[in-house]
Amino acid sequence: MSDPLSASLAATLQSTRLDQNLSANALAESSGVSRAMIGKIERGEAQPTAVLLGRLSAALGMTLSELIARAEHGDRRLVRAADQPTWTDPDTGYVRRAVSPSLGGPLELVEVVLPAGAEVAFPAHTYALTHHQIWVLDGHLRFREGDVEHELDAGDCLQLGTPKPCAYVNPTGEPVRYLVALARRHA
Repeated sequence: MSDPLSASLAATLQSTRLDQNLSANALAESSGVSRAMIGKIERGEAQPTAVLLGRLSAALGMTLSELIARAEHGDRRLVRAADQPTWTDPDTGYVRRAVSPSLGGPLELVEVVLPAGAEVAFPAHTYALTHHQIWVLDGHLRFREGDVEHELDAGDCLQLGTPKPCAYVNPTGEPVRYLVALARRHA
């Protein structure tokens, strides 16, 4: 692993899977991530992408933010900007910062910087457990929600509808920075 957070993510993923009495095969089946890839991630032989972590965390019944917070051992009510955990997707360079303090609260705030020309897509089940709103802070974001494309500029805020496959796309030559607010859906 190239950094301590990646190593901690690998250990957290494995311990969460084991705490839920899930085999690697069961997690593979529910997440759509191969058993071999899960093994490589858990052993620290592969650095997972945002898409893989999104699929795995959803299959484990948590958000990507919760997975990262567990890996950071976050349990504070106040987290200073300098202490907010960031994670960089090795495929796209997408940088995700967990703004919210504490693990398990009803609301999570995540700041994302999506590099110029980058795209990150997630399957519908990633959105099944939470309500999402996206607030563009700087730049332009194209957000694909199923078959619908939303063009969002600084200050625009979009509330997602029913879970569909979605993609965050930066069609410009400059980074786009946006905030994702997630609230747990009530069962």
